[in-house]
Amino acid sequence: MGKSKKKQFLKLFLKIIGACFLLGILFFLSVYAGFWGKLPKVEELKELKQAQASLVLDENNELIGKYFVFDRQSVKFEELPQHLIDALIATEDVRFYEHSGLDTRSLGRVFFKSILLGDDSSGGGSTITTQLAKNLYGRDNYGIFSMPVIKMKEAIIARRIEKIYSKEEILTLYLNTVPFSDNTYGIESAAQKFFNCSTTQLNLSQSATLIGSLKASHSYNPRLFPERSQFRRDVVLQQMVKYKFITEEKAREVKENKIALSYQYFNANDGLAPYFREQVRKEAALLVADLKKEDGGTYDLYKDGLRVHTTLNRDMQEYAEAAMKEHMSRLQSQFENAYGKRKPWKNNEIVLESARKLPEYKRLKKKGLEEKLILDSLKLKKKMKVFDWKSEELKNLSTLDSISHYLKFLNTGFVALDPHTGAVRAYVGGIDFQSYKYDHVIQSKRQVGSTFKPFVYTAALENGMDPCTYFSLKAITYEGEEDWTPENATQKEEDIEVKYSLEKALSNSINTIAVKVMDETGIDAVVDQARKMGVKSKLPEVPSLALGTAEMSLIELASAYTGYVNNGVSVQPYLVTKIEDKAGNVLWEHEAENTTEEPAFSENTRETIIEMLKATVDEGTAVRLRSRYGLKNDMAGKTGTTQNNKDGWFVGVTPKLVMASWVGNDDHRIGFSNTGIGQGANSALPNVALFLKKLNSDNEFQSISNAKFQKSSEEVLAALECDPVREETFFERLFGAEAPKKKFGEKKNKGFFSFLKKKNKENEEEKEND
Repeated sequence: MGKSKKKQFLKLFLKIIGACFLLGILFFLSVYAGFWGKLPKVEELKELKQAQASLVLDENNELIGKYFVFDRQSVKFEELPQHLIDALIATEDVRFYEHSGLDTRSLGRVFFKSILLGDDSSGGGSTITTQLAKNLYGRDNYGIFSMPVIKMKEAIIARRIEKIYSKEEILTLYLNTVPFSDNTYGIESAAQKFFNCSTTQLNLSQSATLIGSLKASHSYNPRLFPERSQFRRDVVLQQMVKYKFITEEKAREVKENKIALSYQYFNANDGLAPYFREQVRKEAALLVADLKKEDGGTYDLYKDGLRVHTTLNRDMQEYAEAAMKEHMSRLQSQFENAYGKRKPWKNNEIVLESARKLPEYKRLKKKGLEEKLILDSLKLKKKMKVFDWKSEELKNLSTLDSISHYLKFLNTGFVALDPHTGAVRAYVGGIDFQSYKYDHVIQSKRQVGSTFKPFVYTAALENGMDPCTYFSLKAITYEGEEDWTPENATQKEEDIEVKYSLEKALSNSINTIAVKVMDETGIDAVVDQARKMGVKSKLPEVPSLALGTAEMSLIELASAYTGYVNNGVSVQPYLVTKIEDKAGNVLWEHEAENTTEEPAFSENTRETIIEMLKATVDEGTAVRLRSRYGLKNDMAGKTGTTQNNKDGWFVGVTPKLVMASWVGNDDHRIGFSNTGIGQGANSALPNVALFLKKLNSDNEFQSISNAKFQKSSEEVLAALECDPVREETFFERLFGAEAPKKKFGEKKNKGFFSFLKKKNKENEEEKEND
């Protein structure tokens, strides 16, 4: 090649280099000027704001749930374990403390090995700071220019970040924003989700596992791919050995153990207390709705990292859910077997009526399709995942099949309250939140059955009825628009001529006597008494009210019972204690109720009802708490069963806890096939019994388990000191016999010899006074 040609070639080469350099400068300026999208300014970077998950905490500040768009929450640098930082630096950016956002040495290595030599083992050229820029601002699509534009933007942002923040602050920002597996953002959320611990508690193996997953969050998800994740963890450990962060011996020690996950679900459908968390979400959103942030904006429960403190006790909730699952799975089997081939959930009319409520049915109907064609489409089978107590698995079912499948399940509600404050300690709104969103603690209202009877007896005592008043078990027909004859669930022929005391009648839940007690007391007095005890639901002013035909929510019923152990004052249940912003400033706090509120009944009445409800547990309809479940707690309670065995109820009262349970089918047309299975003592009581058994076995709750009722006064005990059962006397049968029919509320004829009874009673009182 001649000299002239060499000069020409050199000039051309220099021109090309110059042009490339000029293009590079122009490209850089176009990115810097925002031609490819606005770059964050220094002021914006100084006030980095990232959407953070709001936390739901139990009474002991233990995490039980989150509300989030992205599952993210922040930690401080001091909370980052050193081995976590070392694992990150060894794996992602070993020269982190030496560069200013861009590692030119690594970029050069990548350029020559990857691009010129085709060696994929050279690694990446990005730094922790450029990755932070990506985490903060994401990546847009610029077509064929995407990669150079993205890299240039991230490089500029990284340099700006390095000028504003210290290395410690950059590490903290990175670990608080980096995406992990399962829609989880930030190290704190990842630690809680995968290992059920805080960042400060992460050990070396856990830290290496999480840092290892950053290379490909799905591929190295320790929940989905444990073996692959463990291999990646060991690679991280080896990198730490290579750069002398740990010894070979330490790495070998960790590698010998498999990854031990303790996975936590924080989405709406899974995890602990989903019904409770959903109710708290509704309440918290309302509580902060009118509060303003410093910038004048409103708080967002899904983005502002609020801390919602609740009344729930995590351990008690776990016991309540475990008890529910143990009992309801067993009861479901009893329920299905008892029907044999007469299963109502297989009834075509019931299934069709449910099908007509489906959005798909309504959509096809709106198109003008005849019902036969619509039903044909709903009979097409497909693979679907359905709830089942045995296992959740894919089944080949049609839409109509799935309706029938879900119709058969009994549902339940359970709540445990502190009777002195109203704090909700455990809350089970149903058998499965994903399948049944309807909350059976607060939303559902059902007839409460015999659990209403204590209100009737309370009203009777408050209106002067003697605890040793006796009533006959005989049935009476109450005349009205439709004659009504209340009957007892079980009654022997020889009991017809027998009379029960109030205690015996309530503890054995005698229907005929409950109605007679209300008849003598007056419906108005009973309704007024229930209102004083906090019942707000509509109370039908009819004779059947005595047997619990009123519809109430489970939490309302439990609240009304709290007065029996809270000096006659029923407390208002609450779920949220306070709400803080992410800096810990209190935005809202629950105020305790005014304790000067007038009691709903006298102390004598309170003690008398408690004694009667204790008898219900010791020898009445709830005796299986003692006989079958072996509970020795000081306890009172009341069972309840509604007409046609549609609903089973039980309210358990201890000195420090009031527990209420309901069991039934959401479809009112489907009840229990017989009283043996459907009665509250069999259907609802076990939820409380199993919960208490688990509570009793935990030393943490001994103050609840061993709590004793205050001894009733001598006056009350003396007033109850009478035979629970006695036969009718000859004169009572002859002159005081109850009429087989009467109008409710009509005062009965006292009889020819009533004045003699009155005179004898007066003489006895005079002797006592003497």
